[in-house]
Amino acid sequence: MFPEPVSLRSPRPWVVIVLLTLLALVPVYAHFAAQPFYVTQYSRILIYAIAACSLNLLIGYTGLVSFGHALYLGLGAYAVGILSTHGILNGWLHVGAAILAAALVAFATGLVVLRTSGMAFIMITLAFAQMFYYLGVSLKNYGGDDGIRLDSRSAFASLDLSSSVTLYYLCFALLLAVLYLSWRLVHARFGFTLRGIQANERRMKAMGFRTLRYKLAIYVVAGCVTAVAGALLANLTEYTSPAYAAWTVSGELIVMVVLGGMGTIIGPLVGALALLLLEEWLASVTQHWMAPLGLIIVAVVLLAKRGLYGSFQAWATHRERETRR
Repeated sequence: MFPEPVSLRSPRPWVVIVLLTLLALVPVYAHFAAQPFYVTQYSRILIYAIAACSLNLLIGYTGLVSFGHALYLGLGAYAVGILSTHGILNGWLHVGAAILAAALVAFATGLVVLRTSGMAFIMITLAFAQMFYYLGVSLKNYGGDDGIRLDSRSAFASLDLSSSVTLYYLCFALLLAVLYLSWRLVHARFGFTLRGIQANERRMKAMGFRTLRYKLAIYVVAGCVTAVAGALLANLTEYTSPAYAAWTVSGELIVMVVLGGMGTIIGPLVGALALLLLEEWLASVTQHWMAPLGLIIVAVVLLAKRGLYGSFQAWATHRERETRR
């Protein structure tokens, strides 16, 4: 449970450094390859990676399998869309409204869903997400099922988001911030308490920990981070739709976490890269791409039970221990 020191002789930090460096160079490669689409494609990957990282705090470190996490992605997107419809283009207000809406909804729903566990927790989170989805469909003044087309992206005083490269690096910077804050959180006293709750909540209660407070806190934090990802997604597509909160999106986020490696900091990023790039490649090969994608996911889960990065991390940790002997 407790982290081991990571040496620079270990392959783990170098894999992370290389991965993040390659992501930082995507716009440079897209420029020289004359393929601006790569910037948009990888911006989408970074945004979903942010949302998956927040979900990993629930699934991987607290044992809370939320099947309605896309609710907060939709809230963030609608915060941008609705304010833009009324002529409010200030990006700071967009982000502030997204975080505030997510915090309020996560707190209110968390008081209900966190008193349950197992299948009941999964189904209730799904129910709340579907409620928001159908609320979005019913908002005829804001496009209903057709969604909202943004006239322009959010306006920040020092950032020109009309540039896809600027938006990309904003997404990249926020991803780095989320990764760092996730690392600090899970290795802090609060994070070890969450792991204790995941391992044996009854024992944590017997020791005097008010577990509901800890679960509610991480539930709200995860919702707020995902809402920021939703605001970025609305700016990327310049569009807001109830589809952002659909249960299928929640399912994709769970797949990203599992595919990359639950309970690892970098795993959700690896999962988002693997899933979305695989989707893109298979869709270019066949129109029936979902069938082979499902088979590949099943194969990865069976052969690498800890996920892609999770299995690599387990191998690297075992190798480090053998080296120390």
